[in-house]
Amino acid sequence: MTVLILEPLEADVVQWLAERHDARFAPELVGDHEALAGALRDARALVAPPGVRVDAELLHGARVLRAIGRASGGAENIDMEACRKAGVEVVRSQASTASAEAEFAIGALLSLLRRLPVEGSDGLRVGRELGCATVGLLGLTPTAQVLTQLLQAFGTRVIGYDPAAHPSDSTWLRWGIEAVSLSELMEQSDGLVLLLPYFERFRGLVGERQLEIAKPEQVLVGVSQSSLVNEVALMQALRSGRLRAAWFDSLEPGWLEGGRSLDGLANLQVTPRVAGTTRESRVRAAWAVARAIDELLMPPRSRTAAAPPPAVDYYRA
Repeated sequence: MTVLILEPLEADVVQWLAERHDARFAPELVGDHEALAGALRDARALVAPPGVRVDAELLHGARVLRAIGRASGGAENIDMEACRKAGVEVVRSQASTASAEAEFAIGALLSLLRRLPVEGSDGLRVGRELGCATVGLLGLTPTAQVLTQLLQAFGTRVIGYDPAAHPSDSTWLRWGIEAVSLSELMEQSDGLVLLLPYFERFRGLVGERQLEIAKPEQVLVGVSQSSLVNEVALMQALRSGRLRAAWFDSLEPGWLEGGRSLDGLANLQVTPRVAGTTRESRVRAAWAVARAIDELLMPPRSRTAAAPPPAVDYYRA
């Protein structure tokens, strides 16, 4: 067997892979660690859903494994260092969910700004318009590019910060985003959107110091992992009203448990990872991962130009 597929993919994607490689679709292996380890002994590529943890133990017996693909979700439970040491390349779709996540962020911003009134100069409590707001983007990702285009159609000012992108990077100007520092992002944003891919070094990047200087009555939309924000600092900002409201598309396990700091907050909304999950984005992601795996497994002389799938960008972690 060449490709072991555990994650449900579009039927034509599975068929395309099966025609080019010895592929097996075996979702029943999810949750059966022993059986999965056995199946990986002769697999050169694995397509695994977010529920499958990829670590050194799983990779130990996978001697011929060369690629791990993930068509949905992030890489939170993939041990990148273990993969690097094992010579396994992690392939995830980066751009396939950009449109879906951008639309979700727009909807969340519109909802939060309009349905949570603030006090105007005349003393009345009214909603706010997105077109008159400044929206800050934390993370220079493909979603940021699409989101900026949508926001500019409203007339919104868009600013951004990414710890890995220098303010002089031409991408900021090309995408129409005004590059600022993290403190300026917090101080100037009426709405803040978290897009930054999660790495351990970014845990708590938005902490007490950043939330203390946040623009009054700021709203926050989290499309990326919630660990970018410090849990206690987030609670304090929401309770004090410094943050008018927050909407996370996923939240760290346990953060909403009884007795924890965020339990019972009416101005915190959480959805179960729906931002990037659409019919269209799943098709794009499946093809992106399939193309990348095919490229890694097939020597150049063996590739054919016949019946290629739609061209989609992919990201190799």
